[in-house]
Amino acid sequence: MAATSCDSCANYVYDEDYDCYCCMVNLDEDEMYRFLSGSQWECPYYSADDEYAVVRHQM
Repeated sequence: MAATSCDSCANYVYDEDYDCYCCMVNLDEDEMYRFLSGSQWECPYYSADDEYAVVRHQM
C-alpha cells in the first residue's frame, strides 16, 4: 500500500547538515519529475514509521 504523506514515512528523517527533514530515498528522474510536478503520485517507497511492528510480530 503506497501513500503520499512524507510526515509519517520512516524514510523521512532529520538531516543535521541541512537542518531540515529530508527523504532518504534516491528517486530516479521520472519519479522526481512526478513528485515535483505535484501530479497524483503515490510513493512506492513509503514505509510506515511503526516502531511497534516488531513487537506485534513477536506476539
